Amino acid sequence: MAAAETEEDLLLKTFLAEVSEVERDNEVIRILSCFKLNPFEHLKLSFDSAADDVKKQYRRLSLLVHPDKCKHPQAKEAFAALAKAQQLLLDPQEREYLLSQINAAKEELRMQRMKQLKKDSASKIKALVDEGKFEQQYEKSEEFQQRLKMKVREILTQQEWRRRKMQMRISEEEGRLKKEEEETKEMWKRKREHEEQWEETRDKRVSSWRDFMKTGKKGKKGEIRPPKLKTEDPNKSYVQRPVKKG
Repeated sequence: MAAAETEEDLLLKTFLAEVSEVERDNEVIRILSCFKLNPFEHLKLSFDSAADDVKKQYRRLSLLVHPDKCKHPQAKEAFAALAKAQQLLLDPQEREYLLSQINAAKEELRMQRMKQLKKDSASKIKALVDEGKFEQQYEKSEEFQQRLKMKVREILTQQEWRRRKMQMRISEEEGRLKKEEEETKEMWKRKREHEEQWEETRDKRVSSWRDFMKTGKKGKKGEIRPPKLKTEDPNKSYVQRPVKKG
């Protein structure tokens, strides 16, 4: 096993030694132009690649575009993109999600293929004669692989858009709840302040009430009262307003 790994390492070193700077730059450009949601594209792997294939391909491509070996100004970005691609493909949940979307793309293309065969009698007969082998061969063809690649892009884009919309709604709802919470806190704060102010003025209000009870009720503003009788007036005369009868 160790001998095999050593031989593989030597082959890789030989390969990297023969790679020109132009080839390294082209690889950086290729990686950065890949569809960002599909890590298989970044590592130039087929959709049925195993975990070991992912590790080997990552090692080879990462050494190719490593910032210490590649002079391209965006080599660091390409290197990081490969690292992320490997991480996604080695993560069981992420890998399962990607494969489910790939299978959905395959099923959609197969349905389209069936509709096409119904219109093309020659292809339909060929498919029946080969008992499915005709379709298996087609799915291995470059044409189907390219169509699958584009369909996977389409489905992943739709899913990402849905995810972002859902995240946006969640953020909006969280913002609304936070605003309501802040408004409720502010309401209770004002209530407490009002109660504290009311309690602080209690003594003053009690004192005012006592003073009011001692001095009696005050007349209403603008009210005209008859003049009080004066004890020094023997006739106790005063002007009396006429009283309306009946």
